[in-house]
Amino acid sequence: MTISLGIDFGTTGARAIAIDIEQNVRAEARVEFKLSSDGIKSWQKALFSLLEQIALSVRRETIAIAINGTSSTVLLCDEKGNPLDAPILYNDGRAAGEVEALKEIAPPQSVVLSATSSLGKLLWWFRQPVYSLAAYFLHQADWLAFLLHGKLGISDYHNALKLGYDIENLCYPHWVQQLPVYPLVPRVVSPGNPVGEISPSISRRFSLPDTCQVCAGTTDSIAAFLASGATQPGEAVTSLGSTLVLKLLSRDRVENARYGIYSHRIAIAHLGGTVGEPDLWLTGGASNTGGAVLRHFFSDEELTRLSQEIDARTESPLDYYPLLNKGDRFPINDPQLPPRLQPRPDNSVEFLHGLLESIARIETQGYQLLQQLGATSLTRIYTAGGGAKNDSWTEIRQRRLRVPIAPAANTAAAYGTALLAMRLGVRL
Repeated sequence: MTISLGIDFGTTGARAIAIDIEQNVRAEARVEFKLSSDGIKSWQKALFSLLEQIALSVRRETIAIAINGTSSTVLLCDEKGNPLDAPILYNDGRAAGEVEALKEIAPPQSVVLSATSSLGKLLWWFRQPVYSLAAYFLHQADWLAFLLHGKLGISDYHNALKLGYDIENLCYPHWVQQLPVYPLVPRVVSPGNPVGEISPSISRRFSLPDTCQVCAGTTDSIAAFLASGATQPGEAVTSLGSTLVLKLLSRDRVENARYGIYSHRIAIAHLGGTVGEPDLWLTGGASNTGGAVLRHFFSDEELTRLSQEIDARTESPLDYYPLLNKGDRFPINDPQLPPRLQPRPDNSVEFLHGLLESIARIETQGYQLLQQLGATSLTRIYTAGGGAKNDSWTEIRQRRLRVPIAPAANTAAAYGTALLAMRLGVRL
């Protein structure tokens, strides 16, 4: 049997899923952790715990492993891969002071022009005393993979996007190469490509084949997209979680820093296609509206019960912009945009109908904006997140978006990462 293992690492938990060549799940494992005073030993402990939880019979058949991590969660390491400081998490904005300097050298639409970008964090570290001891700058997924294959200084172009890597020409641009931090940036390979065989010590400890390949990883959001079932240009994934996140597979790259829109390069092989076909682009944006607003007003039980009473064929006359706090990023980029939740009818069904209708309206505006900026025309949407289970909401969205809508085939990022390892680590 041929098994690939995908591992999904977040901020407080991790998950592993093993699949066979027919993409059936053969084993799963979960673990929770906290970043404590001992630094990121909790990451290592969690990784090894996941491997131990996978059945021995499955481990012995595993021939490829890939890991995803949260985008822009990074760390500084010495020449042996030992972390020199606590990792800087994906949402840490301490590099705000570096953005103005980056504006002088980076392209105006570059994703590095953010206080949370990987490059901004590296430049922040450059100004700290600990930097003089550093030999490598790595992303979360890079370091975790190093624990398995023992090779330092290797990343993938999904994680490296926010480090300034040129994903169109597959190289670091000249302006990055001129930075004083350039000697620390990792070498970049295609996500899913084999990096090296698992180390002998890891092979012995976990009874993994000594020929098992550890593959270059990806980010958590890309892994979740790969799991969804979307494979063709024009297909998209809407995540209806606490917030509203849209991702559209496009033949053309779309970038617009004003709306926080950027594109990831997606090789056809990442989607299960034939190696050598033209690559595609995954473009998207995120709004602050979404499920968190609904749960502010309704319990889960109320959402289920009241949704069943909505006539989704009829458009609600209520025109809301559902936010918990002022400000949105996409499709309207206005940090001062006020929530619009009035008038509120006495009838709870009517109020919920208005909220669902309005979030669907924002989703429609988001996809229209992506297409106006040059993305491939929308043809189908896969839905992930808790909102995917709400049939009334799906009918409202379908009425507005006018394309087929279906639940995502799988919503687990670990499953998408296992597919990545299977499609490239096993094939190449």
